[in-house]
Amino acid sequence: MKLIIVESPTKAKTLQGFLGTRYKVLSSFGHIRDLPASELGVDTENDFKPRYVIPTKARKTITALKEAAKKADLTILATDEDREGEAISFHLKEALNLKNTQRIAFHEITKQAIEEALKNPRDIDMNLVDAQQARRILDRIVGYKLSPFLWKKISRGLSAGRVQSVTVRLVVDREREIEKFVAQEYWTIEALLHSRETGVKGKFIALLVKKDGKPLNKFDLKDKGAADEIVKDLHGAEYNVTSVEKQEVKRNPLPPFTTSTLQQEAFQKLRFPAKMTMRLGQNLYERGLITYHRTDSLNLSEQALWGAKKLIETSYGKNYWAGFPRKYKTKTKGAQEAHEAIRPTYPEKTPENIKNETELDDNQLRLYDLVWRRFIACQMRQAALDTVSVDIAAKNYLFRASGQTIKFDGFLRVYPMKLEENELPRMDVNEILELLKLTPNQHFTQPPARYTEASLIKTLEENGIGRPSTYAPIISTVQERNYIEKNEQKKFRPTEIGIAVNDLLVEHFPAIVDIKFTAQMEEELDEVAQGEKQWVPVMKEFYDPFAKLLEEKYREVSKQDIGETATDKVCPECGSPLVIRLGRYGRFYACSAFPKCRHTEPLQNTGLGIKCPKCGEGEILEKRTKTKKIFYGCSRFPKCDFALWDKPVAGRKAGTVKTCPRCRSVMVETKGGKSKCSNKVCMK
Repeated sequence: MKLIIVESPTKAKTLQGFLGTRYKVLSSFGHIRDLPASELGVDTENDFKPRYVIPTKARKTITALKEAAKKADLTILATDEDREGEAISFHLKEALNLKNTQRIAFHEITKQAIEEALKNPRDIDMNLVDAQQARRILDRIVGYKLSPFLWKKISRGLSAGRVQSVTVRLVVDREREIEKFVAQEYWTIEALLHSRETGVKGKFIALLVKKDGKPLNKFDLKDKGAADEIVKDLHGAEYNVTSVEKQEVKRNPLPPFTTSTLQQEAFQKLRFPAKMTMRLGQNLYERGLITYHRTDSLNLSEQALWGAKKLIETSYGKNYWAGFPRKYKTKTKGAQEAHEAIRPTYPEKTPENIKNETELDDNQLRLYDLVWRRFIACQMRQAALDTVSVDIAAKNYLFRASGQTIKFDGFLRVYPMKLEENELPRMDVNEILELLKLTPNQHFTQPPARYTEASLIKTLEENGIGRPSTYAPIISTVQERNYIEKNEQKKFRPTEIGIAVNDLLVEHFPAIVDIKFTAQMEEELDEVAQGEKQWVPVMKEFYDPFAKLLEEKYREVSKQDIGETATDKVCPECGSPLVIRLGRYGRFYACSAFPKCRHTEPLQNTGLGIKCPKCGEGEILEKRTKTKKIFYGCSRFPKCDFALWDKPVAGRKAGTVKTCPRCRSVMVETKGGKSKCSNKVCMK
């Protein structure tokens, strides 16, 4: 019997189904060794030697894997084929003390791919392991060395990260661009015209584009007066068609997905956060439905290309296939060209078939549908559009109208895109048009848009910050640290503490938050992965100046004054004045006698005007958890621990809470505006 070890139980189950009883497939449940959580765990004086430990949660798994390995004739490590997967295989070999072992890798979980991998085992790629280890140690050093500096100079509980801090800087810089932005006014003039065709079909809009033969620039009509002057000058003008240009325009399909483009498109089309997209993608990959979802390559296998051709010709007709296998090459620097783009493992498995054959939830199905459509579309024929451009003269002015219609939908039949059809009426040169209305329109320039998950990931990729497997964790981490947050439109803005941390790092550790420096580090890690550089010299090149600068800054930089504000409130514990301070989760009341007195209060708690039903002294306040989830608790906390997730209903008597007539528990509001008992047992 041969033992195969993978990372996840879902992947293990899928492989076991392919391989039968000759193999036993077990899961490591992810990483089984890591740096210690409570200390640096890196010997910076001895070539950055790491000290790895087995986390408590992995010990039971290690014991089970050791027992299975003893009984096996051969242990095969089949973790993902990237730096992270290679590192997991390395740690498994070390922790299990494996002697008779092989390493296999594959891009898709299909029977053919697994059998091919088993025929071609290889050794663990130590270049990939070193690259992952260097990244892990680099991030640990920045986090463990720089975070205490932030505690001392700003507030306890803060943290810094090599890539995360650059991401925060992008969001902070964009917010400041928006704050500094001054809107500029400009005007456009459009004419509602009517051709000889009857009814609504003959109406269309043309935009003023030239005056005295010269193109109008955006700010040539900078105010209402300038626009009104043209409208007045055009009074009584004859609108004459001077040219009609028709042409066919081809639109090419988009390439198949990489990790970053999948995250961007899943956010734009499905509103999935990057973290959710990667979780769903992992599940689809482990079930054998899509190829590996962490990739920056656009390569496609010959088998997949011809499988797409067969499906397109069968389902849509021969005229919908491109006529040749479309092959794409990524422009991303350092992309792993040996990998494939993200595609369905079996093109013939349509979303409709998958829905009937597998137990996927709605979100998994929606993501699979997106991946399948993008891949099939990339092998389809171009879409053909008929475009028309009509120039219309009126005195010394020129108006232009543009229209387009779909002549052949091509790939758009499978992968619809935003494409407005605008059919103009039939017109001939020298035709005189009827003016129905001449309208001056006021506009204002818009500030730069705040980042969404999609645009932030695109910016990270364009600047070489992070790699496919890191985009989702980066964005998730900076939100969890409360450095950036999403507004009501799902766009990112920096928090007050995020701005304070960013400004301190920009002023005193510019290299850490420098985009070019961070991109250079990523390139050097890529060179380590490719065997072109050794990881220890790369670490030394970074660490020596960083450690020296950090030591200097501890001496030079005093505790930052970030707006501690006096108040007229008094500490209920010791009677000292309360002040407003800035912490990890925003501003809060704190006792000025800290650390002798550690009393704190939330700053923005909203009282409901209801006395606490438990202690009868405190008031019920609307509070927020560290993750900003709303709950309701007593103002005398921690002396009184009354708390509810749902909003209590006020009683008839002022200051009281409504209680359940059966069990006397607090009544709470429902989403529909009604009330229910907070006691779940009573509700049953």
